[in-house]
Amino acid sequence: MEGRGVEPVSSPLTTHVLDTASGSPARSPCLRLHRLEDHGQQCTELGNSYPDPDGRCPGLLPPGHMKAGTYKLFFDTEGSWRKRGQESFYPYVEVVFTITNETHEVHVPLLLSPWSYTTYRRS
Repeated sequence: MEGRGVEPVSSPLTTHVLDTASGSPARSPCLRLHRLEDHGQQCTELGNSYPDPDGRCPGLLPPGHMKAGTYKLFFDTEGSWRKRGQESFYPYVEVVFTITNETHEVHVPLLLSPWSYTTYRRS
């Protein structure tokens, strides 16, 4: 999962990063996926990736590797905006979510600007 993104696979967990200020995909924020255990006291990094040219990170977890539990997506937003010569109010974004059914696909988009962000679970 290192490097410039992941080849499209049937991953149970995906994300999509959109730059709402420009109306285009956000291509550069490095992101890291963690699994949280012991009520967030322990954190295991599962991998990292970069969005593809469409802003998608389709293969965060290989098929069969998702377990029920709490996960965290960490997005390096400051580094991304800095590369574009822009300041950012938020140096990073952490999205923490719970997966209760490991057989369901989960898509967690991030809508991002230098001054705000929002996320949701796509059904």
